[in-house]
Amino acid sequence: MDGSVPILPGATAAAIQRHYDIGNEFYFLWLDPSYTYSCALWYADEDLDTAQINKIDWHLEHCGAKGVGRLLDVGCGWGALLRRATEIHGVGHAVGLSLSAEQNRWIDQLQLPKVEVHLENWAAHTPSAPYDAIVSVGAFEHFARLDQSIEQKLAGYRAFFAFCHKNLKPHSRLSLQTITYENSDRSDFSRFFADKIFPESDLPHLAEIVESARGLFEIEILRQDRAHYARTARAWLNNLRARSAEATALVGAETVETYKKYLGLLVVGFHTGTMNLARIGMRRCEERLRPSQRSTSPLS
Repeated sequence: MDGSVPILPGATAAAIQRHYDIGNEFYFLWLDPSYTYSCALWYADEDLDTAQINKIDWHLEHCGAKGVGRLLDVGCGWGALLRRATEIHGVGHAVGLSLSAEQNRWIDQLQLPKVEVHLENWAAHTPSAPYDAIVSVGAFEHFARLDQSIEQKLAGYRAFFAFCHKNLKPHSRLSLQTITYENSDRSDFSRFFADKIFPESDLPHLAEIVESARGLFEIEILRQDRAHYARTARAWLNNLRARSAEATALVGAETVETYKKYLGLLVVGFHTGTMNLARIGMRRCEERLRPSQRSTSPLS
């Protein structure tokens, strides 16, 4: 993963928009009221709305967001985390990045006073000042492509962690959520998913995340929550089935049936362990002291 390895981009804006820009009204039919499109966090016999708030709060806690001045959300969706960070957790200013024009349009029309959103890839983002906390939920799956070599895939992941390290203040944190390969690998990646749902995307193995972050971020907490994603996808599927007529009027019967199949496959994939769902809280690694700067210690 040195400079000799060419780094290909992950999913292009066109690929992201092919999925996420079908139409806000379509997604809003079957998501929870916060319009959160990633795995919820279920503590008990709760509804989807509560479980999505649980998830947002978990990430804001583990990136140390409470009361900080500046937060970055990479892959901000329809802005639920940005809004909760500024309105509930006391974040002074929250910046969101998304390649979805529809998502950006939605956040802009909310006119949230402490929020700004950019139609921009993280690799192109140059902040005006370092961030106190970074969150990325459900975007990491789009940071690599199936047509990349493993070396290029890992180099791209490494570049993301280097970006976060560079743009975080010392001793700050990153909270990450992503689907991962579990009892499978990229040779098992569904052609239906690759062609119809998430073009130009790939999943990481957990070990690839750990290796790519080595020396840049210390992993403080890891949750493996595939059962939570099976439950989330089942809730989405039930919502879509209940509102099929409205959805069909918006996007057509073929798209509705494609999404029912997609959500059903998510339920099966997470239930059987083909995929897993990782939530990872990380602390920024600081520069190691030179020998002359070290105090006496057992490791000196």
